[in-house]
Amino acid sequence: MRIDFQADEVTLAGELRVPEAEGPRPGLVLTGPFTGVRDQVTGLYAERLTRLGYVTLAFDHRNWGESGGRPRRHEDPQGKLHDLRAAVSLLRSRPEVDGERIGAVGICLGAGYALKFAAFEPRVKVFAGIAGAYNNPYTMRSGMDYQAALATLGETLERQDHGGPVEYLPAVAEEGEAAMPGDEPYAYYGGPRSASPHWSNEVTRASVRELITVDNMMGADFLSPKPALIVHGVVDRFCSPEGAEEAYRRLDEPKRLVWLDAKRHIDLYDQEPYVTQAVEATAAFLDAHL
Repeated sequence: MRIDFQADEVTLAGELRVPEAEGPRPGLVLTGPFTGVRDQVTGLYAERLTRLGYVTLAFDHRNWGESGGRPRRHEDPQGKLHDLRAAVSLLRSRPEVDGERIGAVGICLGAGYALKFAAFEPRVKVFAGIAGAYNNPYTMRSGMDYQAALATLGETLERQDHGGPVEYLPAVAEEGEAAMPGDEPYAYYGGPRSASPHWSNEVTRASVRELITVDNMMGADFLSPKPALIVHGVVDRFCSPEGAEEAYRRLDEPKRLVWLDAKRHIDLYDQEPYVTQAVEATAAFLDAHL
């Protein structure tokens, strides 16, 4: 069912799915890929997990999809954590949900946000990350001319501070500049696989600064004693297996790392057998710990 809720006076659009089961059920809040909206990856995983007995809430973060917030299609890391907090409050208010059994599930960039959120949110009892991007500035700095990137993006923000228009770039492109360049992101977002009337192929240029400066990996250092699951493809050019390994290494027990024989990051967005394998691994872990 469509459900709207408030976070910092911003209206967020969500989809609440309730299983056919008696009595209050455990609830899951889901957050997903960079630029994603709720009828794409998070909606697919929410639907599958609801079939297995979980109340799920997939929603559009502020600035994205049908949710409010400006600038449109701008990445707001702190705002996303506030959105997740409000989503948990909503779940706990619902009679269908056992408010003492709430989990956070993230896919791609959302895995990093879910990890950091769960680490500092006592109401969340378990974390699961799928094909996760566990961003931290140390890793980002090693793969680019970091100071030059910050300077260029700072110039963009200065122009906007002086009243200039919000600057955008394509979210995906087969060739040329894009926030997610290359054939693989385009294979998902550039065609029918991601079709949604609420998704647009653009993102604020300043969003890139947020991606390269946010530290979501730190959540791994603070999650304990909550259980953590990491599911990841053995080959992933966009969310590195090394990043998943680092997050797992920094986590304390109880934890589990599941490798899937996926060779492309977007395989875990919507392709079989990988989605089923990820859902089954997640459900098994949640059943044991939630």
